[in-house]
Formats: sequence, C-alpha cells, structure tokens
Amino acid sequence: MLSYISSLRKASNLPLQGRRLVVLGSTGSIGRNVLRVAGENPDTFQVTALAGGGNVELLAEQAALWRPEYLAVRSKESVDELRRLLPAGYNPDIQAGQAAYGALASLEEADVVVSALMGAAGLAPTIAALERGKVVAVANKESLVLAGDLIRRLCRETGATLLPVDSEHNALFQALAGNNEKEVAKLQLTASGGPFRDRDRAFLAHVTPDQALRHPSWSMGAKISVDSATLMNKGLEIIEAHHLFGADTEDIEVLIHPESIVHSLVEYRDGSTLAELGVPDMRVPIAYCLSYPHRLEADLPGLDLAGTGSLTFFNPDTELFPCLDLAREALQAGPSHQVVLNAANEVAVELFLQERLSFFGICEVNEMALREHRSVPLNGVEEILSLDRETRERVRRSIQQ
Repeated sequence: MLSYISSLRKASNLPLQGRRLVVLGSTGSIGRNVLRVAGENPDTFQVTALAGGGNVELLAEQAALWRPEYLAVRSKESVDELRRLLPAGYNPDIQAGQAAYGALASLEEADVVVSALMGAAGLAPTIAALERGKVVAVANKESLVLAGDLIRRLCRETGATLLPVDSEHNALFQALAGNNEKEVAKLQLTASGGPFRDRDRAFLAHVTPDQALRHPSWSMGAKISVDSATLMNKGLEIIEAHHLFGADTEDIEVLIHPESIVHSLVEYRDGSTLAELGVPDMRVPIAYCLSYPHRLEADLPGLDLAGTGSLTFFNPDTELFPCLDLAREALQAGPSHQVVLNAANEVAVELFLQERLSFFGICEVNEMALREHRSVPLNGVEEILSLDRETRERVRRSIQQ
C-alpha cells in the first residue's frame, strides 16, 4: 500500500497570488526554468531569495532582474565579486557557504522553497526547509536518495509539504491525485533511454563525454545527462519513488519510452492505467509544483498527439545498463548503501567527464563501492554527510592506485 511522504495541507492552503519563492540553485537548469515560470506569472510569484553556485555573473543578472532581499553564493570570495556586479542602489543581504543555503531555506517569509542544488550539497538546505515546515519543491533527487526516511519523519513532525519537480515523479503525483492509494498495483517510470539506447557494447566501450552529453529529449546539466546515458538517473529515481510514495521496490518498474511524451504511469488493481502526457519541457512540472494545487496557463504548445505519431515502449537492457539493478540492490540493502551508491556515482561521473574513467567504468566503480560497504546506522544529516565524504575519498583513492 502506498503512503505519500508528506501531508499536502500546507501547500493546499497557500493563496495562489503573491507566493514568495526561495530558489536554491537558481543558476542551474531547473533554477533558470523556475525563474522563467515566475517571469511568465508576475502576479503569482515574488522572488524573495536566490542562491547560486559558481556562476556569479548569471546570479548577478538574475538578482538585478528580480531584486530579491537575500542572495547566497558558494564562497566568501564570491561575495565581493557579486556585490561589484549588482546595480547601484541595490544592496541585498549576501551570505556565503553551505550554512547560507540553509539560512535562505529557513526564511520566515518564504512560502515555497525550490531545492535545485546539485548533488549531496542539496541535502542540508532541504532538511533546513523541512524543519521549518515549509512547502518544498524538490528537484534535488539526492536529498531523497540520501535521507528519504529522515525526510518522511520530518514532514510528519513539522507538517511540511514536499512536492516532486522531477518530471517522472511529478507525473506519478498527478496520476495518483484523487485516487485511493490502497488500489495501486504498480508505478511505472518512463525513461528516454538516453543517447545510447540503440547502441551495442562495442560502441559503449569507447563512448566520450561529448557523446554522453547529447541527450535526445531534454536539456540538462552535465551530471544528469551522464546519469541518463548510464540509466543511473532512472536508478536513483526508483529510490526516489520508493521514498516519495512508499512503494515497494518490486512495485516500481522502468519503461524505455524514446518519445518522452508519457512521463510516467500508475497501474491500478482493476487493470486501469493512468498516465501523464505532455511536451518534454521542465516548465510543466515546475509550474505545477510552484502553483499547487492550482494550474497556471502555460506559454507552451499543447501536445499534438496526431503530429507525434506512434508512442513506443520497451524494457531496459540491464546487462548493458546495470546501474538500474545496482540502484535496486542499494534500496533493498538499506539507507547507508543508498548513500554510498550516490557518492560513488557522483565521483565516477566527475572522473568520466574529465576523461579519467571509461563509460563502463562508471558502473564498475559504483558496483565496487556497494560490494565493499557494510551497512551502518545513520541517525542524522551529519552521519549521512560523513559517510558521503568517506565514500568519495575512498573511491578517489581506489582509482588513483
């Protein structure tokens, strides 16, 4: 039986007009699309705070446009650079470092916190927002992979609402709306298959980073694009779906769907299957999360099914793309294995992009990390992040040997 990770009451009770946004990761792909949605609906959204990473120039442009009261950057050195780039007369509160992201996520005036920082760095700010009982639109799947059980407990204790931005989980969220969770048979996540779905082992053995970054359907950052190519992205989404919806591992399936029109499906025990369809544009799930439970008029073309033609589906090849099975293995093994898998994968992808590791080497590193790990209890964010750091260091040492 499914059980959604949070109550939806906090988000349902928000007035639609004048929602105050905190965008963590505003300079990334998701963050830029969040601001596009906000810009298309200026009466609905206000931007209270923006937090970027290393792209100080873009953050300055966003800040000059939106004039939020608070900004955050990665390092103290970036504060002076950002201040120099801002328009005269605009003097926001600028904070730096990991603690700054948590401070912005905890702002009293924030109505919706968008968690779109990349990787494990997004966990602590997500937790900070949930501890304050915020509505959190989570695009940082690593938060759920690393700390799904903790997040479920926090949502129960504080009344926080978690809304899924990932297109697949947003589709499941929509297809479950208004239905009895006890009557669900299975969840089906769709995957484009990435750029190598029709390739053989001989080709994959010589894949370059440039080839892996050419996603056929979506425009995404480098790390997520590589995860899509290895199907690790879908493996992490299996873990994410388990924590979001309370589904058992065996009740979560993956279907390769090259057209990227059907974003996910829910099969009910009476044989009915409900799906969410739409053009492959992240503004659709983003807008639904930012405005939930309402729907905004979108500045997007409607779905032309006749023009699309046929929609195809097939099962993934887990021999060529074993990261899917590794994710299931980590989920069944327990929370600390999920932390290890995510940390190892982030390091492996980084090394692949630096051309220090082969495409198949990514999965080999992930498998090695899982095989060497023995489960340990994780009682809070610090223990989770400590294991994350230890795993990264161990993986780097093993590759340098």
